[in-house]
Amino acid sequence: MKIKSIIRGAGGFVPGEPVSNTDLIARGVDTDDNWIRERTGIMTRHIAPPEMMTSDMAIAASEIALKNAGVAAADIDLIILATTTPDNTFPATAMKVQTALGCTPGIPAFDIQAVCSGFIYGLATANSYLQTGLAKRALIIGAETMSRVVDWTDRSTCVLFGDGAGAVVLEAAPEAEASGRGIISSHLHADGRYGPKLYTDGGVAMNQRAGLLQMDGREVYRHAVTNLAEVVDEAILQNNFKYSDLDWLVPHQANIRILESTAKKLDMPMDKVIVNIDRYGNTSAASVPLALAEGMNSGKIKEGELCLLEAMGAGFTWGAVLLRL
Repeated sequence: MKIKSIIRGAGGFVPGEPVSNTDLIARGVDTDDNWIRERTGIMTRHIAPPEMMTSDMAIAASEIALKNAGVAAADIDLIILATTTPDNTFPATAMKVQTALGCTPGIPAFDIQAVCSGFIYGLATANSYLQTGLAKRALIIGAETMSRVVDWTDRSTCVLFGDGAGAVVLEAAPEAEASGRGIISSHLHADGRYGPKLYTDGGVAMNQRAGLLQMDGREVYRHAVTNLAEVVDEAILQNNFKYSDLDWLVPHQANIRILESTAKKLDMPMDKVIVNIDRYGNTSAASVPLALAEGMNSGKIKEGELCLLEAMGAGFTWGAVLLRL
């Protein structure tokens, strides 16, 4: 019996009040509102207060996703949390989520690290668990406190990032009962040669500190445009779809120009692209699930519509998931 993995519900959470570009200037960041808007599309972002951890945001987003899915925490039998900013080096932040939600003790719960592509990697991993019968209902989360790893004196990078979390409930269903819904395919890639283009200058084994984000913006942009175009082709064409079959693009929110480039490649109007970079900035692994939750919970994305989720992050890692909601 063939199994399909269906998204039953999604939830998103961002902390506190929006922090505008002018707010950053008032805080001492040497930048310019027009420069940020024109080059990135970002107008505001959310920054977690000092007492708020990645797990707190992950828990909040998960509670909304569970409620929207109509699923009890006790019915979840797998938790995957994508993050590059965990609460602790160990244990996994997913375990804090497991305990806080009241999930059954003993179920697998672990973190996954692919930076901005983390949620795509997590969703693909959960799909494998469900299709092989190792789990029936999975909670997949992307959560980040990127404000803790940016250098607030580096105006070229600190203005780009924000904090937040998104989560989905994925449920296994027999293909005969899925009515065409569910994950169609996943496509994951990595190329470690480009690690020095986007990284933090710290690590447990390196210098016992988290480090601060370092980025070659031009190179990251160039590879993002190329890699995302290729993975879009891979997902759409290998499944014998046409670009015109796609109802929604749910992309990683890194730069409005990259989003526009991908939409142009698909010959897709921007009103069919879920965009929230203007309000949230780049929330790394939280970016795609936050966008998906907004699209689903606002009623924009409807059941049965064909959606492409895609992202590229440090490493470089990149990937896509094609699904029918």
